Amino acid sequence: MHSQNQAPPVAWKDAAIDGCALRPLKKFSDERGWLAEFFREDELPAALHPAMGYLSLTHPGVARGPHEHVDQTDLFVFFSGTFRLYLWDAREGSATQGHRQMVELGEATPAIVLVPPGVVHAYRNVGDADALIINCPNRLYAGEGKQEPVDEIRHEDHPDSPFVMG
Repeated sequence: MHSQNQAPPVAWKDAAIDGCALRPLKKFSDERGWLAEFFREDELPAALHPAMGYLSLTHPGVARGPHEHVDQTDLFVFFSGTFRLYLWDAREGSATQGHRQMVELGEATPAIVLVPPGVVHAYRNVGDADALIINCPNRLYAGEGKQEPVDEIRHEDHPDSPFVMG
């Protein structure tokens, strides 16, 4: 039963989401270790080329998100630890509106994930050790010189959010 202030749960359809791209990270290994390309300008439209890059460390059991961007496309690289990635398509008019996608990525299943504007996303470190992620979004955080509003709609602080991480 839901209170008057709490929205009923959304019946998400577990399926792929239009515009999101998930590509396995191909490792080239030798006696020194491994190398993997995660961005090539000849494999991504110019509008999605990274404007910046950052590395983040997430402790075991900790989640980041759910949130979405109005204009920004994220280019995540999952290569460390074990993360559960959540994607929700709540975009009006999208061919995959109502779809939810969950996948485990990290050291055992490294991947590159492209998340377009309007797709709500989150991830949780489901492993037992700190883990790293790279993100190379196509917009600068807070704009040039960090003088613009942040392009982010945060859902994690709303108790009635339909974007529930299981």
